[in-house]
Amino acid sequence: MTDQNRAVVTGMGMISPVGNTQKEAWEAILAGKSAAAPITRFDCSEFRTRFACEVKGFDPAAYFDAKEARSMDLYTQYAVAAAAQAYDDAGLGWCGCSRDPYRWGVIFASGIGGINTLQEELFKYAQSGTGKPRFSPFMVPKMIGNIAAGVIAVKYDMRGMNYGTVSACASSSHALIDAMNLIRLGKADVIIAGGSEAPINVTGVGGFGALRALSERNDDPATASRPFDKDRDGFVLGEGAAALIIESLDHAQSRGARIYAELCGGGMTADAFHSTLPHPDGTSVEKAMALAMDDAEVNPEDIGYINLHATSTPAGDGPEIGAVQRLFKNSLDKLHVSGTKSMTGHLLGGTGALESAITILSIHNGMIPPTINTVNIDPALDVRVDLTLGKAVEKNINAAMTNSFGFGGQNASIVFKKI
Repeated sequence: MTDQNRAVVTGMGMISPVGNTQKEAWEAILAGKSAAAPITRFDCSEFRTRFACEVKGFDPAAYFDAKEARSMDLYTQYAVAAAAQAYDDAGLGWCGCSRDPYRWGVIFASGIGGINTLQEELFKYAQSGTGKPRFSPFMVPKMIGNIAAGVIAVKYDMRGMNYGTVSACASSSHALIDAMNLIRLGKADVIIAGGSEAPINVTGVGGFGALRALSERNDDPATASRPFDKDRDGFVLGEGAAALIIESLDHAQSRGARIYAELCGGGMTADAFHSTLPHPDGTSVEKAMALAMDDAEVNPEDIGYINLHATSTPAGDGPEIGAVQRLFKNSLDKLHVSGTKSMTGHLLGGTGALESAITILSIHNGMIPPTINTVNIDPALDVRVDLTLGKAVEKNINAAMTNSFGFGGQNASIVFKKI
């Protein structure tokens, strides 16, 4: 592979429950701060779960005017804000490099899309009592799951490939893998890739609550997300967005860009088992990780850190940790893993991008973020790998991996390398 066709990350932006900039989020994650707290968005007093990881202090006015804000669902606002941070972080606004707008693209994911807009319009219709279909003409453009990509493209005049990926909690990992492959194929110079979600409302909390997928630890939200703990009882819903600038190495070097890491491998599989439950044997998870390493041309012993999907669900944690321990059986003593959803909550379609950014920062800064809240490791899981419990660890990392697994049995693993 030539340098022209290697994909690198040159910019990152985050709107997250633990911070609304890359710096804020990274500092909070290294400090092991939980973002879980009682829900403020609506009256949830009658709900099974009454807490979540909300984005706090987000100011739309820092990114667009009031008219623009009204034209966007909250998930799109988060996406555009994260993309703006990433664009600035990469220096694309001032680099002065010549560009062909048809070689600059956007691939931006969401598992659900504009659920706030859909809920608002349906509630207004139901409450009107007239039965007359008086819906906003902006409902569909605000609601659809690809609109974030379209809005970002308009903002930066990026006329190349433009679409959204939808694969539940693997959505934005698939977006990043697509971006990598399009760079490799020579189809683009720069792609903004990432994911966004804003599901903390009556519909989102009620729907996931009905599935009994959410933790119900209402008496102590901050410790509710506890991957691999014997008392784990479900995931904590989160929201926000992360955006990464994926660029060809040749293009990045030609403009003197700072490079965080190389995006060098992706693996994608399906469980083909159940609509919501992961396959208990974890074989497809193991295969996704193996494919990602093959694609990256690295061996298990080269991987120093894995940011696990680790949702803190009784059904999900076991298959993943089992797959990791089989695949890395000869290098477990050299490996650190952690579950950062213990702090951020689960951003659904945005989680792969956020955890990719965290993984890249781990390589870039030589730090392993912790898994918090895990007090009593479930003995049934036979955990033999270092979960990095409670406190961040300093470590030189040459290559790292992140995992994302979605409803529908859709699995994605990504490998990043120091460059």
